Amino acid sequence: MLKKVRIIMLVAMCMILSAAGFDPPQPAAAKTQADQYEYPFQDPSLPVQKRVSDLLSRLTLEEKVSLMHQYQPAIPRLGIPAFKTGTEALHGVAWLGEATVFPQAVGLAHTWDRSLIKQIGSAVGDEVRGFHHLDPAANGVNVWAPVVDLLRDPRWGRNEEGYSEDPFLTGEIATAYASGLRGDHPFYLKTVPTLKHFLAYNNETDRGFSSSSIDPRNMHEYYLKPFETAISAKAAYSLMPAYNSVNDKPAILSPLLNSTVKRKWAGDDFFIVSDAFDPSGIVNDHKYYDSHEKAHAHAVKAGIDNFTDQGENPELTKSALTGALKQGLISEKDLDQALANTFGIRFRTGEFDPDELNPYSRLTAA
Repeated sequence: MLKKVRIIMLVAMCMILSAAGFDPPQPAAAKTQADQYEYPFQDPSLPVQKRVSDLLSRLTLEEKVSLMHQYQPAIPRLGIPAFKTGTEALHGVAWLGEATVFPQAVGLAHTWDRSLIKQIGSAVGDEVRGFHHLDPAANGVNVWAPVVDLLRDPRWGRNEEGYSEDPFLTGEIATAYASGLRGDHPFYLKTVPTLKHFLAYNNETDRGFSSSSIDPRNMHEYYLKPFETAISAKAAYSLMPAYNSVNDKPAILSPLLNSTVKRKWAGDDFFIVSDAFDPSGIVNDHKYYDSHEKAHAHAVKAGIDNFTDQGENPELTKSALTGALKQGLISEKDLDQALANTFGIRFRTGEFDPDELNPYSRLTAA
């Protein structure tokens, strides 16, 4: 009877304390994994979309603008590290130091050997991770490879970078190489392969701004096919538009970026990055717009998620996007969509998660 009275008194006391705003302490075992993290976006147990939404909700508009450039700055107050797109890895890691050099892409395609090409891509991906481990901010895991341009004209000065003139062979070899670069983990990416250059860039004369004329049948049965193969196979998670125009519209502004690449082939977890100096080239080379604000706004609307321009200097990108926002050419929602695409991939590189969860974090310089 005494024991029953004590239980009743204890329950009553808890009710009184709870009503007064005091919560009884939880046992240690009852604490959730989320309690380990300051912000939900840091919690690897949450779905990527929730993590991305939480992260974006904490950024200021100025921070969002700054993150649209190739050299994405760190946001120390949120613990977000710096991130750089664009490590060259066409047939081995380039420009970063001593690395394995494989045959040029056109030579690799001559093997017709998917398994071998995937092994080569995997070896290159390992070395990318090794360089990344040495300097994460400078040596990014977003690799600008493979080149999927079809080699339609032997006079092009970059033919050694592509695989062949055949869309089937090019698609198969590109898929194999990109698959090796991305790794075999179901979630984490060893590297983020970027297919380039979209589209019909294989022309030498005035290749930075000339226009390639393509009829609908050739577009869908020939030029788009190798890109579709690699993206639909989930081998590549990024794409780079070409410098040239297609049917008199700069490729960086192509409606195909949204309508076909993102909506038909890629789905979630995919971002589009511009080639170097291509955003300013809309004004300077193509003369398509008379202001960088209009050019950048159209690029964002067309599907560009990250701007590569002026090397490490982000001022033109930031100025153009800020001006476009002030003029009402784009909205903060447009930036949110672009950054959601980029951060959706960044989460899959494992940079926000404990090393023990990401198998590729163990790939060091050694």
